Amino acid sequence: MTGYPFDFHGFGFEARTSGALWWPEGRWLFVADLHFGKSERVARRGGALLPPYEGQATLQRLAAEIGTLDPRTVVCLGDSFDDLAAVQALDLHIARCISDLSVDRDWIWVVGNHDPAEPRGLTGRSAAELRLGPVTLRHCAMAGQGPDISGHFHPVVSLAGERRKAFVIGAEHLILPAFGTYTGGLICDDLAIRRLVPQGIAIACGRKAMALPLRARA
Repeated sequence: MTGYPFDFHGFGFEARTSGALWWPEGRWLFVADLHFGKSERVARRGGALLPPYEGQATLQRLAAEIGTLDPRTVVCLGDSFDDLAAVQALDLHIARCISDLSVDRDWIWVVGNHDPAEPRGLTGRSAAELRLGPVTLRHCAMAGQGPDISGHFHPVVSLAGERRKAFVIGAEHLILPAFGTYTGGLICDDLAIRRLVPQGIAIACGRKAMALPLRARA
């Protein structure tokens, strides 16, 4: 098995071990928080000089999922770029690869808090939010406005001394892990996440998808 199957508001999804979300019936693939251009942005702002390969590594993982699943639609759930300047500074090879991956499929950029309103020069279309039946697709979950599928929080779990990216699934909110290579994470038990998902499950990514209960706090 390459992921963990589950139901959310009438849709049968699979949480992939890569951190992508797959809807087999509609052939939709969802990823969140790619953060293309992070190493360039950190260096530009006087931070550490990180090897500028995270965009290629992220794209290789995304291309592998697209090659395996052949989605009809790819939805990037916001913060696909690390800041506005990252779009202009995006590696031309990455831009060409995105264009190639989008052939014969719909590619949608949901706007996040790091993103431009429209990623000029890149294939696809942008949207503030989308609807999938009763479910809203947005960058950041909004309390009291679910059900929704989102990213933003970069959830992780601690498992056997290792931090692993994780999906968080509650009654009204489904939060994806960050798909980008150079991305930190917020532990699933943090109050910011638990306000949205007081109880549910976390699905740890990695070599094997593993579901962990998120029990209501006393």
